[in-house]
Amino acid sequence: MDIVETQNWAEQEFGNADLGDQRRTKRLIQLAEQRGDQPHASFSQSCEDAASTKAAYRFYENEAIQPVAILSSHYETTQGRMSQESVVLAVQDTTQLDYTHHPATEGLGVLQTKKQHGMLLHTTLAVTPQRVPLGLINQQTWIRPVQDFGKKHQRKNRPTSEKESQKWLTSLEATEKIQQELANTKIVSVGDREADIYDLFALSEKLGQSLLVRAAWDRRVEHPENYLWAFMESREVSGTLTVTVPRKGNQPARQAELTVRFARVTIRPPRSRASEGLEPIVLWGILACEENPPGGVKATEAISWLLLTKESVNTFQEACEKLQWYTCRWVIEIYHKVLKDGCRVEERQFEEAENIERYLALDSVVAWRVLYLTMIGRQMPDLPCSAVLEAHEWQALYCFIHKTSTPPEQPPSLRQATRWIGKLGGFMGRKGDGEPGVTVIWRGLQRLYDISETWLIFHSSPP
Repeated sequence: MDIVETQNWAEQEFGNADLGDQRRTKRLIQLAEQRGDQPHASFSQSCEDAASTKAAYRFYENEAIQPVAILSSHYETTQGRMSQESVVLAVQDTTQLDYTHHPATEGLGVLQTKKQHGMLLHTTLAVTPQRVPLGLINQQTWIRPVQDFGKKHQRKNRPTSEKESQKWLTSLEATEKIQQELANTKIVSVGDREADIYDLFALSEKLGQSLLVRAAWDRRVEHPENYLWAFMESREVSGTLTVTVPRKGNQPARQAELTVRFARVTIRPPRSRASEGLEPIVLWGILACEENPPGGVKATEAISWLLLTKESVNTFQEACEKLQWYTCRWVIEIYHKVLKDGCRVEERQFEEAENIERYLALDSVVAWRVLYLTMIGRQMPDLPCSAVLEAHEWQALYCFIHKTSTPPEQPPSLRQATRWIGKLGGFMGRKGDGEPGVTVIWRGLQRLYDISETWLIFHSSPP
């Protein structure tokens, strides 16, 4: 895996951005460095002075700069990291950005109610099976018009291209374009129950692009059982698999033992589209159920997954592999949490929704970097921390933690440095605490910026 060199991370991710003027690209790199140093901070805090803050707003308000142009350079760099992997999961999910508390912002749409205003964000994140996020490969934003509110019941009468569910197909097409360039890397598009769309399966078959989706609908199948769940439940148990269920709300993380079944299945087109002459689609189904959840876990909260995939599943080991791939989908939920809670994108105030989209394109990459630093420290703990921290950063970090003025000659390990950064953010490091999470990492990075800047002041050579 190629490691993101923090010394040049902003230039590496944004250096090839074509914004129509090289000065704009330089400004983008500068803004990325400022936001990366203090992802939790406001504009005025992350910018050096009033002039820099004003320049940042001018950049975000520049109509000549398109969000896709900001992200294109990062997409390219992400593809380079993907090329180093044998398997990459293109995990996609949607979140809403609520700007109801900024009523002066023009161009926003409705969310859950007519009183809520904001925009929708659909992200496709490249993730390794070891859960290391390699970067974004597609991002879509859109506004839900107020005149469309309350028309959800009409969705069956509209083609997918006119519905929000088109986002899944757009992501799959973007993934397939990258797959064409990476012959030695298998890319698997992964989606949750919302991605259980017949047109998505059909597009996957047409493009030859790998797909893994959790089923939501009890579809008709060309088997004696007639329906998907009954068919899968009739298959023999192939074995059991234990997976880690992450913390959710007040519920701590736990282990779940799943009973696994798998089979080749042919799904039939929806009845509502009988006039279109659609063909049945052959997929593989994997049913994983937590039949005996531990005490304290309600039956409705027990794990029950039915996955549908274009990848062949002929053995129990292959079924377990696909289940482990699906568990990586949680990474994108953490990513959206970093974006909203860590980078505080919902707190940024602009006059126009288009300006928010430009800002969002940049901070989406900043949020990825925070998550990347967290996960890479867990997966490659023995790597020297100099791979992701500049010399003055790790030296300042070491001396601050150890209350000394003399740093070591060799940089500490990445795991140790990550735990120190977490400590700056409130990580206790007690027995059983595990490794630092993204919340304490982004808090720690903000403190590290101030500490390392002070270090530079006292250790720079006199003019």
